[in-house]
Amino acid sequence: MIEKPFKFKKFTINQSNCAMKIGTDGVLLGAWTSLKTHPFSILDIGAGTGVLSLIMAQRSDAEIIDAIEIDDYAYEQCVENFEESIWADRLFCYHASLEEFVNDMEDRYDLIICNPPFYTEDYKTPNNKRNLARFQDAMPFDYLLKSVSKLLSNNGVFSVIVPFKEEKEFTHLASKNNLFPNRILNVKGNPTSEIKRSLIEFSFHKSDLEISELIIETNRHLYTEDYIILTKDYYLKM
Repeated sequence: MIEKPFKFKKFTINQSNCAMKIGTDGVLLGAWTSLKTHPFSILDIGAGTGVLSLIMAQRSDAEIIDAIEIDDYAYEQCVENFEESIWADRLFCYHASLEEFVNDMEDRYDLIICNPPFYTEDYKTPNNKRNLARFQDAMPFDYLLKSVSKLLSNNGVFSVIVPFKEEKEFTHLASKNNLFPNRILNVKGNPTSEIKRSLIEFSFHKSDLEISELIIETNRHLYTEDYIILTKDYYLKM
């Protein structure tokens, strides 16, 4: 069965060949990421379907929006989604590993955004494509941060989403690469659940850390006003 495309308000995502489908994490990260610095160039690491790049294209005037994707099928689908969008002239996907990209790329980016693989538990699913997309051993946090420090411009911003339980370790590893947290959004599924995700914005400059919290829904499919405000420009039914 061919999976139906996921339709957003201003673009459509084909995802039948991608191991990782559209989820809340990517949309939240794309919607929350600050564009106050008016980036000229944006890099999406581990693009998958390309949803983060497309949200950045919708939200920003960036002239360069590059993406990296290592998986053959996801890369092809990402390119397809870029080409079918109204921002095709600003979007480009490289079929490469992060290591290859860092070694070949001399340019620096004003904004780097990433929804990385982050399951560190000692189990794997039978689906190897999903494992590659989802498990941290495909892109270790320390290597990701070292790469970001090489690719980010001096006044650039790095925006990422990680499990809340990994937040302290991730920020510690970031500090070793002179990346410091400036904003953090802690995300809870509902008012009584534990914090599930941390969205973190880093730069090379230390500043007073802004920490806020987002609750997604009060009951099943009853979304909070904060979540609606954040995502209403993207979801069709929001």
